[in-house]
Amino acid sequence: MGMPASEFGNTLDLLRLNEIHIVDMLPEMLLMIRSVIAKETFTYRRKPIDAVKKGLLFSFQNIFSHSSDDRQKHNEEKSIQARPHIRISPLHMESEVVFPKAITITQITILIDLDFLKRFIGKDQEAFRYLFNDDKTLLIEEFMSPEMADLVNIIATIAELDILSEAYYKLKTLELLYLLFKNLSKRQHIKYQSLRKDEIAALYRVRDAISNSSEKRLPQDEMVKISGMNVLKLRKLFTQIFGKGIYEYSQFLRMQEAARLMKDDYLSVSETGYQLGFTNLSYFGRLFEQHHGMKPKKWSAQHRLKDK
Repeated sequence: MGMPASEFGNTLDLLRLNEIHIVDMLPEMLLMIRSVIAKETFTYRRKPIDAVKKGLLFSFQNIFSHSSDDRQKHNEEKSIQARPHIRISPLHMESEVVFPKAITITQITILIDLDFLKRFIGKDQEAFRYLFNDDKTLLIEEFMSPEMADLVNIIATIAELDILSEAYYKLKTLELLYLLFKNLSKRQHIKYQSLRKDEIAALYRVRDAISNSSEKRLPQDEMVKISGMNVLKLRKLFTQIFGKGIYEYSQFLRMQEAARLMKDDYLSVSETGYQLGFTNLSYFGRLFEQHHGMKPKKWSAQHRLKDK
């Protein structure tokens, strides 16, 4: 499904395949569940797919196993590539898949026929028309919500089914797509445009720089220099791919990191705020509550209690 072993070339030696499971529901859709571990961090460029004439590829990437060792390695990985996320791309577009070193990664990939997807969405499809223009080169990336993360782990760990296995996988796959499109419906309404490969690469360089600057805001001049774009173009295209403005995206990452520091590293609220560059803890608390629905002290107490 877009990534046969023969296409990996010499990089195949860097991968250990723990599991691969393909559920062929074509011509409507195809589901692949793959669990691998890489000896060294490397990037693989996926070639265009021709399994269906017109379709989309939904790649649920970097789903970490629940083992404590993998969670620790995940926490130590600073790159945004380590965060569970979804990439949506047309089948004719090449894309990159990153395999981090020594971390067991489970990926779920859904290939779906465009006409079938439109029928599934029904009367609400007009809101997602930008995804259905097969002539444009669009790349959409979305963070994985807790609901989606729970469901992908259920799908990834389904035991062998003797009865109605295809029906069960189809049900869960459509449920996952429903959750994803519910998230996509909250995106800012903008006019989408086709992107060149160099523009996509530039936007990901900016995204990575933002991710690696969680302790302070990345200066606008630096982002302009990294991207090679003017400010207006950078802001527009960044929002198109990632669904959030640059400042909003940066704050989202900082609040996700704040939650991780309190939950996994057992930092206090004040320690967390100062580590992330906040000098005003009241402002940090308000921002955290906006993103997580409760004040950081209460959130920390609840989540530490769950882990006991």
